[in-house]
Amino acid sequence: MEKVNLAQKFNQIPDYWNPRIAGELNGQQVKLAKFKGPFEWHHHEHEDEFFLVVKGSFEMHLRDKVIVLNPGEFLVVPRGVEHKPVATEEAEVLMFEPAGTVNTGNLENSERTRTNLERL
Repeated sequence: MEKVNLAQKFNQIPDYWNPRIAGELNGQQVKLAKFKGPFEWHHHEHEDEFFLVVKGSFEMHLRDKVIVLNPGEFLVVPRGVEHKPVATEEAEVLMFEPAGTVNTGNLENSERTRTNLERL
């Protein structure tokens, strides 16, 4: 058991939209990723997703509105809700979701789909 320094962990991430596992608890995973540019519209049939902005900011596009998230703010996207994260500049984001949640949800064959996540 060791503490986790988020700044050090984010410094190990050289790319965007490629989550890494920073911790696990009770069948859930704490994931870290850098966002930049637009992601893809997708949803998750069985999982809620938690997004916490550590550094930078991003917009969560929903079909009926856009929610801007700044450092220290979080959003829970309920299962089944279609969403599209967009970051104009680099954002460092902590996600919390059930182990095995695929980052592209229902878009399993996307070029951005990650299934075997690296551990930091």
